[in-house]
Amino acid sequence: MSHETKDQASATDFEVESQDLHYQSQLRSIRLVDSIRVGLMAVALLSGLTILGTSGDALAVYNTTHLSADFYLPLWPDQFDLRPTVALVVSSAIVVLTNIISLVFSKVDMLRNRTPVHTPLMFAAPFISFAAAMIAMIFFYAINASTTVDNLQSWSCRWESIGMTMKPHFGTLCRESKTALYLGIILIPLEAVILSTAGYQLILERKASGVAQFRKRSSPALS
Repeated sequence: MSHETKDQASATDFEVESQDLHYQSQLRSIRLVDSIRVGLMAVALLSGLTILGTSGDALAVYNTTHLSADFYLPLWPDQFDLRPTVALVVSSAIVVLTNIISLVFSKVDMLRNRTPVHTPLMFAAPFISFAAAMIAMIFFYAINASTTVDNLQSWSCRWESIGMTMKPHFGTLCRESKTALYLGIILIPLEAVILSTAGYQLILERKASGVAQFRKRSSPALS
C-alpha cells in the first residue's frame, strides 16, 4: 500500500470516528430531550387529573344540592351558568386521555419502535391538549365576565366565609374551582413547551438519522 493510500485511509478512519463521536453525542441529546418531554407530559397528566378531580367534584356537589328537598332556602341562584365548570371537566378529560396515550407510546418500546404512530403522536397529543386548555380558558373568562349571571366559582367564592356542616361547603367548592382554574391556565404554556420539545427532538432525530446513514455508507472503508 502506497503512502498516499495510507493517508487516504487514515483520513477516512478519522472522519468516520469523528462522525461516530458526533452520533453518540446526538443520541445522548435525544435521550435527554426525550426524558424532559416525558417528564413534562407526566406533569401535564397530573395537572389534568387534578383539574378533572376538583372540577368534577364541584359539579357533582352542585348536582346533588341544587334541587335537594332537604333545604327550604335556595342554595343556588335561579340563573346559573355551569358551562365554565363543564368546560374544565371536558378539557381536563381530553388532556388526561391524550397524555396517557402519548406516555404509553413513549415508554413502551414495542409501540415506540414498531409503529409509525409515535412521531405524529408526539405533536398531536400536546397540540390537542393545548387547544383544549386554551378553549376552556377562553370560554371560562368569557362567561365569567358576566355581571348578571353567576357560575359555580363566582357563587361559591362569594359565600366561602359561611361555615357549613354539610354540603355544598362553599369554601371547599371555591378552593376546588380556583385550583382547577389555575392549573388550567398553567396547562397552556406547559403544553406549548411540550410541543416545542417534541419539535426539537424530531430535529435531533433527523440529524442523527443522517449521521447514521453516513456511518453505514462509510463502514466498508473500515474493513
